[in-house]
Amino acid sequence: MRKILSIALLLLCVISAKSQSYIGFLTDNYSGVNSVINNPANSVDSRFKVDINLLGASSFIGNDYYGVKFNDIFDNKYEIEKDAKTFPKNKNNALGNTDILGPSIMFNINKKNAIAIYTRARAFYRLNSINGQTYENIINDFNLKQDFIVNEGDVFASAHAWAELGVSYSRVIINKKQHFIKGGITLKYLQGLGNAYATGKNLTIDYDADGTELPSNVRVGSVQTTGEVTYGYSENLEGNKDDIKVVNGATGIGADLGFIYEWRPKYSEYTSVDSKGVAYSPKDINKYKIKLGVSITDIGSISYDNGTEKRYDITNTLDQNTFQNIDDLDDLDLLYRVIDRENSNKAVLPTALHVNTDWNINQKFYLNLNTDLSLTAKNKINRSKIANTLSLTPRFETKWFSFYSPLSIIQHTGFQWGAGLRVGPLYIGSGSIVSVLINNEIKGADVYAGLKIPVYQSRPKDKDEDGILDKVDECPEIKGPEENFGCPWPDTDGDTILDKDDQCPEEAGEVENKGCPWPDTDGDTILDKDDDCPQIAGPIENKGCPWPDTDGDSVLDKDDNCPNIVGTVANNGCPEVTAEVQKTLNEYAKTILFDSGKSSIKKESNQVLKDIINILNEYSTAKFTVEGHTDSAGSNKLNQRLSDSRANSVKNYLIENGIDQFRLSAIGYGEDRPIASNKTRKGRAQNRRVEINLVN
Repeated sequence: MRKILSIALLLLCVISAKSQSYIGFLTDNYSGVNSVINNPANSVDSRFKVDINLLGASSFIGNDYYGVKFNDIFDNKYEIEKDAKTFPKNKNNALGNTDILGPSIMFNINKKNAIAIYTRARAFYRLNSINGQTYENIINDFNLKQDFIVNEGDVFASAHAWAELGVSYSRVIINKKQHFIKGGITLKYLQGLGNAYATGKNLTIDYDADGTELPSNVRVGSVQTTGEVTYGYSENLEGNKDDIKVVNGATGIGADLGFIYEWRPKYSEYTSVDSKGVAYSPKDINKYKIKLGVSITDIGSISYDNGTEKRYDITNTLDQNTFQNIDDLDDLDLLYRVIDRENSNKAVLPTALHVNTDWNINQKFYLNLNTDLSLTAKNKINRSKIANTLSLTPRFETKWFSFYSPLSIIQHTGFQWGAGLRVGPLYIGSGSIVSVLINNEIKGADVYAGLKIPVYQSRPKDKDEDGILDKVDECPEIKGPEENFGCPWPDTDGDTILDKDDQCPEEAGEVENKGCPWPDTDGDTILDKDDDCPQIAGPIENKGCPWPDTDGDSVLDKDDNCPNIVGTVANNGCPEVTAEVQKTLNEYAKTILFDSGKSSIKKESNQVLKDIINILNEYSTAKFTVEGHTDSAGSNKLNQRLSDSRANSVKNYLIENGIDQFRLSAIGYGEDRPIASNKTRKGRAQNRRVEINLVN
């Protein structure tokens, strides 16, 4: 029995692998097809055209019972059972896996769909709830000098190995501005390679140091055991365990399901639109600021149809020697009662939930937080199980090189600090290398390495270096602005105004008129820009407007000396002073009275003068001469002076009352132009007069 328990525990503690594979590497956006095993949505919108994994392996040793020093492992004299530090508890545990990723490929069908196909071999080990003190007593052959009782309770152990052929499909679900969601599913064909499991229920061991006397009169201790033990195994583990073969008929179907959300606040910086409105984003860069992934992996089981399961009632009392000499589980048939014998239970896969958050700090530095949680119960029979893990991984990432250093808290193993790198096709690392080197009590250590053929997404070309990618550049060989989709703006009509600014791109025009020729709407040969009347034809001299005839006398204002007064053509648009008007003026003028012998006008003549002014205003452009005349009384010289004075007095009166001075002149004729005889009183009165005559 000691041998069985020692082998089982050492197998689990020394060879067992941690349940999470490739710690640190799977956070890398360039982990390629490897990342599909953690979340099938990873394959679409990846940084690869094609990624081919040649071979990769991840392995870990760990438990919560033994603690060793790294250097001691390489000492040939070092024995873990004797020399390692132990940490026994009521419930010691160990669980994990070995993961080998064989030839695998991932490729894009188009920008929204991708496929991955992979081959994989895995082995899981599980030991739960074994009493550390029990194991320690068994390893040390107990203290056989005194009695003891061990209450083990319930214990579970399993080991399962299988191969997978997985086909993964992923698709972009939402790509809308800042928000990007993709999902994926993997279906796996499972081939069982071997399965063994054991459980104990209400186990107790009661040792009595003096309990048994042998026939040779030698007294040895007796061991009383109680409880139930169940164990099962696949048919290829029956008989010769050194000749293990693939199990016939041991197959199953598994599945993984995952989704990834990316927050892309700077989506506009990565997105270009071609002339047809089709959006394009470069495939060689990460566009997210925050990425959140959720997946459930390893849904399913494998049925070992020809496997065997036995359940024993181990209530019995054995002598010390018999108990210690149990070397094979088949020996239990000889010592304990078989309660039940049937086909083995299904081997349930290590179903797990993975939640991953990745922060893109600046396109080269990232921070990743990952949680792996087991969804399989630890107190169920024949179930593989991962260790619950929380990892924080800072990393430096570029296309050809990445470095990462995960810090993890792992169930049953504790804190682990690791490091890893990727250099082109090679990836290598450990989730615990730093812890191993600085810790004197190692409870776990892992290492992984692999080789692949990556074909990265290429950087989009910009041949003309105009900042517009060739994918959306309508003129990839010629520089042009983004607004014209990478083409230079044309000048179709050759008027030096680019078509984008030219309102008449097919017809040469003027800069001032936005590329259009100036129109001549009224056809008067004067362009509208210079035409004050663009809708009505007119002469150049009047800025394109027809000459007006304000007073409607058929004489145009330009030729009308009286544009606001109806006149005659003969008189240049002004009203003519007729003989009758002339007569009326002179009749008025003859009634102007002066002070005797003087040139001052009497007040009673004011009304006559006003009437004269009204007549003159009617003929505003006509010019008149005010003539003064006297009779022959007195000297000729005196009469001449008096006639001049009186003519000028009337002229001045008219000017002072609104008549333009340039229209009037004054002259005195003295006694030289009588109109009647100076010999009579009546005649002399007629000769003393003022006349206002039109100047022709």
